[in-house]
Amino acid sequence: MTRPATRIIHSARLVSGGLTTADAWVAFTGDTVSGLGSGDSWRGLSTPAVEVTDAAGRWLIPGFIDIHCHGGGGFAFDNGADAIRDALAVHHRHGTTRAVLSLVTARQCELESRLAAIADAAEANPLVLGAHLEGPFLDNAFRGAHDPALLRAPDGDSMARLLTAARGHLRQWTLAPELPGAREAIRTLVDAGVAVAVGHSAADYATARAAFEAGASILTHAFNGMRGIHHRAPGPVAAATRSPGVTLEIINDGVHVHPEVVRLAFAGAPGRIALITDAMAATGSGDGEYMLGSLAVTVTGGIARLSSATGADGAIAGSTLTLDAALRRAVTEVGIPIEEAVAAVTATPARAIGRSRDLGQLAIGYAADAVLLDGGLSVDAVFAAGRLLPA
Repeated sequence: MTRPATRIIHSARLVSGGLTTADAWVAFTGDTVSGLGSGDSWRGLSTPAVEVTDAAGRWLIPGFIDIHCHGGGGFAFDNGADAIRDALAVHHRHGTTRAVLSLVTARQCELESRLAAIADAAEANPLVLGAHLEGPFLDNAFRGAHDPALLRAPDGDSMARLLTAARGHLRQWTLAPELPGAREAIRTLVDAGVAVAVGHSAADYATARAAFEAGASILTHAFNGMRGIHHRAPGPVAAATRSPGVTLEIINDGVHVHPEVVRLAFAGAPGRIALITDAMAATGSGDGEYMLGSLAVTVTGGIARLSSATGADGAIAGSTLTLDAALRRAVTEVGIPIEEAVAAVTATPARAIGRSRDLGQLAIGYAADAVLLDGGLSVDAVFAAGRLLPA
């Protein structure tokens, strides 16, 4: 039997588990972290068969985990195996080692087919963490870039069919808790092992709090697609910060949320902010005309909005963000300590989808997913499941 390959990365500034360790090393055996330490103690593990990478003082952090991403490189995750592969490749180059693939609102039969395709991808590739359904149980008033003709209230039959199509790979489902049947839907999904997210919702503070008490555990792209914080009507964001265990997604691209509001979110929900991309097909592919589900999108200056040619309202339609850029902004523009910012792209999203025991840290027994960053927090190298990914 062939022994698993071993790799050592040494002389790094390791950030993991809320701590920074100077002159650190990490060893991978196969797809798992098998050792770590500091100084020259790694040399005792080095043999001619071991691949050795000198970090030369660079940052070494766990691989990024994106729990809300729709595509990239001109491809959407809605469009099957080849699109999934090519879109993921864009995000891999920017440090995202594992991702939950998000689907926008569509017809029932289309969602079933797309969930089956993601299930196929997840069963073939451990870097695909499963699916996120963003819709169709959303509020029309806060629909954003979702087709209003396809929005509806939850019903048990369609939910059961979608769960069956996902074959156990549905990780997250965003819904509006004020819709009829939402409370029952939350209970059903939580019982099925799905993380329920509140989003694209007109819910007030009390309704959002009730949803979190019923088992919802994520706030989809906080501040976007919902009521804002008002001093007499605090809304879903305040409900989420008040609810222990609820993760708040943030799109930290400088467009969706002002940097000072991002700082307030980190302060208001310490350890519970997950930086996401909400990236659509244009990510890594430039300005131009794209589709997000059934809706036309125009990307100008890297900002995606619903196309005016469709008679739409010009709402922001996802982003062209990558997680390395979100991390850099958090540290250099928002002023978040690097340990907290790293947790927001690693440990916190892993915990949000129930994978905190094997993802999100560089610790013995965890997945061998890592990113080397230069002094400016730009990606130099990406390792996933122990393998160096193509640049």
